[in-house]
Amino acid sequence: QVQLVESGGGLVQAGGSLRLSCEVTGSIPSLEGIGWWRQIPQRSRELVARFSILGDPIFVDDVRGRFAIFKDNTKNSVDLQMDNLKPEDTGVYFCNSDSGVLYSWGRGTQVTVSS
Repeated sequence: QVQLVESGGGLVQAGGSLRLSCEVTGSIPSLEGIGWWRQIPQRSRELVARFSILGDPIFVDDVRGRFAIFKDNTKNSVDLQMDNLKPEDTGVYFCNSDSGVLYSWGRGTQVTVSS
């Protein structure tokens, strides 16, 4: 059974950086199909970063140029590096499948960006 555990969130000032980590337990070959989602207040949970079939990173417009996604098969983790954070990035960040078939959601990790 796949379990996803997110960590690395916190409180940061606007313009600051955080690196989130998603530890994956269970069998997901090459961590295929794992992306990062976020839940911002009053908005639906959205997929903000993932990898294409060819392994290229893909981001939503809001975060492109500021976020990067990394996969570490030795640690079985998928990290999200977030730079130049903005107050509107505040929310709970989750990792999960980037397809229509989702795993059980982890608790997520809270990111709060102060202005």
